[in-house]
Amino acid sequence: MLSVRRAPQPKNTSRTDSMPPRTPAIPLEQFRTFVRIVRRLRRDCPWDRKQTHRSLRHSLIEEAYEVIAALDARDMDELRDELGDLLLHIVLQATIAEQAGEFTLLDVLNRISGKLVRRHPHVFGTVKVRGSDEVKRNWERIKLQEGRSSVLEGVPNGMPALQRALRVQQRAAKVGFDWENDEQVWKKVQEELEEVRQALRSGTTAHREEEFGDLLFALVNYARFLRINPENALRGTVGKFTKRFQYIERGLRKRGKDIHDSTLKEMDLLWEESKKRHRRPNRKSRTKAGG
Repeated sequence: MLSVRRAPQPKNTSRTDSMPPRTPAIPLEQFRTFVRIVRRLRRDCPWDRKQTHRSLRHSLIEEAYEVIAALDARDMDELRDELGDLLLHIVLQATIAEQAGEFTLLDVLNRISGKLVRRHPHVFGTVKVRGSDEVKRNWERIKLQEGRSSVLEGVPNGMPALQRALRVQQRAAKVGFDWENDEQVWKKVQEELEEVRQALRSGTTAHREEEFGDLLFALVNYARFLRINPENALRGTVGKFTKRFQYIERGLRKRGKDIHDSTLKEMDLLWEESKKRHRRPNRKSRTKAGG
């Protein structure tokens, strides 16, 4: 119902090379139409009418992940569509709240606008900053001034564990609770790995899980020092594994074989064939699950 049209390209391309792109007009009327559509669905559609804040949780998470998938694929057409689906959830949640007398869509907009202005005094005020790191420190300091009792507040418990580990480490580091260099972190990784090995020899299942968690936490810390997002890194590896495993499945089907009746040797041959087909230049061979 809502469409995004591409602005016509000027014929004189040499002139546009030195000019910033024109900022599109704010689509106030289109947004008003969109809100009216959602409100009507909430009123007239039996499925939308019976939804609650909680019943929409899983589909909200699913839509957020579909946005991430579009970003990972660098598919702007898909991203445009998925952002619309995510916007639907935001407006629907606000509509449910309006009907229950909890808050309004206007409250949501006022809250986020006020927060952005308040936490960017270097943009909307007179504060001077020397770079993005100082912006982040100011952001955390302002959040504490707003009433938070811990720099770790606001990191959602439901966030994927790797990403949550990264976030709490980043926040602790901003107040100086951090290692001095990556060599210290790598020694901690080795220490935790040895503790996992000891737990495997003599520990209970709970103890093994605890030590393995400590190892993962240390690896996330090491990734942080290397400026690697562990969630993105693991997502990429899972995607790579999935692509290669599906290559095995397709290869077996072409040979008239069912994967459940195939041998490990047959699958290994196709795995190696997939690695050669999709190998990046100047990359060393890795293990099956890791590459």
